[in-house]
Amino acid sequence: MLLLLLTLSPLSARLQTRLACWNVENYFDIYDDTLTRDDDFTPQGENHWTRHRFEHKRDMIYKTIAAMGFPAVFGMVEVENAAVLRHLCKGTPLRRKGYEFVHYDSPDPRGIDCALLYRSDAFRLLESRPLPLLHQPTRDVLLATGVLPKGDTLCLLVVHAPSKRGGEAADRLRSVFCRLLRATMDSLHSAHPGAWVVAMGDFNDTPQTIMRRMGCSADASATTVGCPQSYMLALSDSVASYKYQGQWEYIDQILYLAPSDATPCGGGTFVAPWLVTDDARYMGVKPFRTYQAMIYQGGVSDHLPVYLEFLCDE
Repeated sequence: MLLLLLTLSPLSARLQTRLACWNVENYFDIYDDTLTRDDDFTPQGENHWTRHRFEHKRDMIYKTIAAMGFPAVFGMVEVENAAVLRHLCKGTPLRRKGYEFVHYDSPDPRGIDCALLYRSDAFRLLESRPLPLLHQPTRDVLLATGVLPKGDTLCLLVVHAPSKRGGEAADRLRSVFCRLLRATMDSLHSAHPGAWVVAMGDFNDTPQTIMRRMGCSADASATTVGCPQSYMLALSDSVASYKYQGQWEYIDQILYLAPSDATPCGGGTFVAPWLVTDDARYMGVKPFRTYQAMIYQGGVSDHLPVYLEFLCDE
């Protein structure tokens, strides 16, 4: 029994476009890929990853997307391959909403990639490609450019930044990644001056740290000219996207460069009862994981989804 049930964020009646992203934590199929380190996620592996467990996770991801009001675009992090996305888009009621997906295999040793789901009635895909920002065997950034129903251009970057594992070397790598990501956003903004340019995903750092790594202001009330803005920078972290040793953090973020005079009209963390569980050690609640120390829990992810609302009617 949950000690606290957090209120869902309803889809606003004035909303025109909602975009979201979520680190779905090891959304693997049950088959062994000899080219990646996915052996634990097979029926014979240490996690005893069966078809029933896979389908339960898939269905909980669908349930969450539906509860979020079927966002126009939905970035996903820690996805193994196109097959698991096909299961989600075609093997659940998402197929009735016309969801398609974009995915490219990256050189990550574990075989986890970034992906994008989009509703074909709400986003017309024009171009997509992987961007290997770092010359290392890690997750590529996924770039997708398209048009919204009223003709607005949306350039999306789905991000899974380098991990914190590795000490100072990993820290330097994330700094390089952030500088290159900012340069990429600048280039897209120059090429499409009237577009929304959005980077979303798991940044493995707080909004303040990401802003500093990009050479931007970490003060939510003082933006730096030419810098991306972080929607999560000004939000309370009482319930953010990730909980580490009892502390909530926004390591999952949405950054944006907006057209002139345009601003988002809402956003934050999406919380539903099936996404959280009691936190017996630190009190309150925490994200409900699929596994805890190789023990199957039946949850979905150690992260919560985040979302942004824009192009809203007055």
